[in-house]
Amino acid sequence: MPTLRFAAAALLTLLATIALHAQNPATAPDAGLYISFFTGAGYQNVTWVVCGSTAQTEGCYDSGSLGPFGRAGAMIEGNPAVNVSTNTVTRAIYVVDIGAGSSGNGVKLNVYKRTDVITSTFDTTTITLTRTITLPLTGGSTALCSMAANTGFLFIGTDQSPSGVRVQKNNLAVTQIGGFDPPINVTGVTADKYGYVTMTFGGFTSGENGFVQFGPNGQGVADGGGAWFMLNNTAGLSTTTLPPATSQPEIHLAVRPKSASNGTTKQP
Repeated sequence: MPTLRFAAAALLTLLATIALHAQNPATAPDAGLYISFFTGAGYQNVTWVVCGSTAQTEGCYDSGSLGPFGRAGAMIEGNPAVNVSTNTVTRAIYVVDIGAGSSGNGVKLNVYKRTDVITSTFDTTTITLTRTITLPLTGGSTALCSMAANTGFLFIGTDQSPSGVRVQKNNLAVTQIGGFDPPINVTGVTADKYGYVTMTFGGFTSGENGFVQFGPNGQGVADGGGAWFMLNNTAGLSTTTLPPATSQPEIHLAVRPKSASNGTTKQP
């Protein structure tokens, strides 16, 4: 069974509470609208289109593209913020480029700001690149990228890297995750609807598996051996993308007072 050695490059404290100036009404002004994406050849560009309905019209209202990238490997959207007075909804879109740099195997996180201004007849959508950071991961043309998120953090890994990363959304500070001995690469990142996240490590032929789990505040809550994963109620998980455990891990159930817990539970 692999043993964990955390390589925390910049271990962060709990996410500071961000005061939102916008109010979130019972029904968001873009509740009848949806955005769709598709990628072009080589995953170098991502096209988007916004469709649906407003109070008085229906159809497709705006479109555009993101990129170019070396190879768009994973995408996720942030939580919306609503400005009631201007009928505006803003949110982030995160794109991981796993083909960055002259070598084509660098990994960069691209952060876009999506703004929707909704009237009774139209939705004007703009998506602009706000920041790009380099991640300490390895990509490439055959790399597979995994990403999940909760309110405050992104969790990202590739199957070419023995460590994943946790990125704090409000300042894009990066912390490395994992580091098993012997080294095993990241094969999946999954999350549940409450903001708990599991980063799974392992290989289909190596027989070695491991995992690290995080709570909604971004802090580690469990780690150990086995190819564990999580489910949520909005996106189905293709289990064949994760390595099967070569043996059934033991499960030890135990309860202790919170005051006696150091915040990390070891699983066999």
